[in-house]
Order: sequence, then C-alpha cells, then structure tokens
Amino acid sequence: MALFDAEQAAFMQGPVSLNVGACGADGQPSLARAVGCAISPERGAVRLLLSRTQAALLLSHLRERGAVAAVFSDPLTHRTIQLKGQDAATAPATPHDLEIARRYRAGFAGILAPLGHPPELIHALLDYPDHDVVALVFTPCAAFNQTPGPGAGAPLGVQA
Repeated sequence: MALFDAEQAAFMQGPVSLNVGACGADGQPSLARAVGCAISPERGAVRLLLSRTQAALLLSHLRERGAVAAVFSDPLTHRTIQLKGQDAATAPATPHDLEIARRYRAGFAGILAPLGHPPELIHALLDYPDHDVVALVFTPCAAFNQTPGPGAGAPLGVQA
C-alpha cells in the first residue's frame, strides 16, 4: 500500500525545493539538492535527479548504506513532505529524466525569482550539464508531514 496519496505525489513532482540527505557508516551527514522527481503510478518508487558532481558525498554515503531521506518543500507556503527509504541506488539518467529536470528547473526558477533570488543564484543552484545528471531511485518506507506547525512529524495520511 502506498504511503502517500496521488495529490501528495503530484505536489512532490512539482516546482518545490527538493533536498536529499544521507549519512555515511561513520555518521557523517550529507545533503544535495535534486532537480526533478518522478514517482511511479502506484507510488511505490521515487526517482530523484541529482548532479553527480554536487552530490558526490551523498552518493558515496548511499553506496555505503542505502538509507535516504528526501524533503519536498514549497518555498511559498512551507508545506513540506519527507520520505525515507532504505534501498537507495543510482541509475543513469534517461532522456525522459533530462526532460523532467528541464521542466523542474524552469518551474522552480519561476517560483524563486519573484521571491527576490538573483538569476545567478538560481542558475548556481539548478543548472548542471545533462551528462552530470544521475537518477537516485528508492522505495519509500516512511512518509511524514514536515510542514512547520503542530502536525510536523506526523505520518502522512493516505486519502484513497
């Protein structure tokens, strides 16, 4: 059974801030920004797109342990969802992945620009060459509401 519903999946695949965290066997944390998300129709697999260069430490930690946490946050409302997985693995980015990344970059840049973020910052955060994009795939084993407020930390409720 899916841990989140179709509306929540659509939110996570939209123009939201995408951050991925892991830690090495020694407990050292790592974090990387993703530039796109695809969720399988049955909501049993999550595919995040990362810069192989910018996420080098995170990818190393995932090879060691496979445990991952991903946070999806709307910078306008602070609505936030967190997913956790234990089986994270990488896969080559496909042409479809690269199209998802292009759409994500345009959409998220459109959210950030009116908030006063300079174009140079937006490009530094989001632009990397296609050959640097790698897919991170995992099965969600836990899902939480992390929107600031009294419900933060509660497991997501699934609406059929």
